[in-house]
Amino acid sequence: MAVNLSEPVALAPVAGVRLGAVAAGIRYQGRDDLVLMELAPGSTCAAVFTRNAFCAAPVQVARQHLASGAPRYLLINAGNANAGTGAQGLTAARSSCVAVADHAGVDMTQVLPFSTGVIGEPLPVDRISAALPMAMTALNEQGWMDGMRAIMTTDTVGKGVSETVRLSGGTVTLTGIAKGSGMIHPDMATMLAFLATDAQVDKDMLQAMLLRCNEASFNAITVDGDTSTNDACVLMATGAAGVGLTDMADQVLFEQALLRVCRHLAHAIVRDGEGATKFITVRVSGARDVAEARQVGFTVALSPLVKTALFASDPNWGRILAAVGRAGIADLDVDRVTIHLDDVCIVTQGGRAPDYEEAMGQQVMARTDIPINIHLGERGTAQAEVYTCDFSYDYVRINAEYRS
Repeated sequence: MAVNLSEPVALAPVAGVRLGAVAAGIRYQGRDDLVLMELAPGSTCAAVFTRNAFCAAPVQVARQHLASGAPRYLLINAGNANAGTGAQGLTAARSSCVAVADHAGVDMTQVLPFSTGVIGEPLPVDRISAALPMAMTALNEQGWMDGMRAIMTTDTVGKGVSETVRLSGGTVTLTGIAKGSGMIHPDMATMLAFLATDAQVDKDMLQAMLLRCNEASFNAITVDGDTSTNDACVLMATGAAGVGLTDMADQVLFEQALLRVCRHLAHAIVRDGEGATKFITVRVSGARDVAEARQVGFTVALSPLVKTALFASDPNWGRILAAVGRAGIADLDVDRVTIHLDDVCIVTQGGRAPDYEEAMGQQVMARTDIPINIHLGERGTAQAEVYTCDFSYDYVRINAEYRS
């Protein structure tokens, strides 16, 4: 079960975006596994993609198509990653785009393909093509909830959120959905996420905002240290509300809302991490720069020993101390480092805090939401947060049985 997370009751429609979800039988039986998203003409689109050298065929094709013009359709399938499939995979991804383009009357470069699921299996393009007429018929502005569920793989709950933002020219809507549960780690977005707004935002501004928000959300999470071959995060702006980001105040308000949406989805992925029973926030302060703070944060968040101790609610503070020490921070003065479990000081002056008692740590570790606060001793003023979950028996079971 996901940690303090449930599906949204509803998601707000975004004017200029329609979604259709259907069952194509790509891998799963008896559930939707194919989503078609339609964008109004004139929409702008920004995206970030995985940096995995073995990036999937749909990632390669989506990058090329995004660079060549303005997308009108997104095609997303679950159950098959179309990764590690070589030239055959590229042909399959392009063929899927051609099939959408033929039905919709657009150029194939105006279609962006996305896939998630098992790596190394041929994509059944014939099943996708056969399901497209139903997907076209299913297109509607209220399709966000169905789309959210259709892109799931090992997720236990759908992940979505909506916000409205009052700007000087009127109110705009932001809605986003994401999938992700395992193979979660930067770089870049560590899952599939699709966000849309009816605000008017030019492509360059949209891309810059997405990059900044991605760094503080999807690039600040880790479940297991494995960056997927298929990661992508797409932000679309239809302009259908007729409200632009006319001044700096509007831009700030909109980007703050975008960051909240991104963080909600990023946290939801960690809370639904495969086998997760705890949600952990690692806060690092007193660093020389943000990169240094993130380096320490990810070292702690990725430690199997720390993560298993968290699962067991075992206040084995030495594991946290050791992870900070091996983070590779030059000239770290360990005597000035402090580590807290929430507000309980466990490490100071190079060792166990004098007033610390194990029952105090046990009380914090027994929670489902656990903050670990690390201060590096006034090396600087930079800080960062990293979000992770524990490692349970179920993580091994889920991944051992994934292809069964």
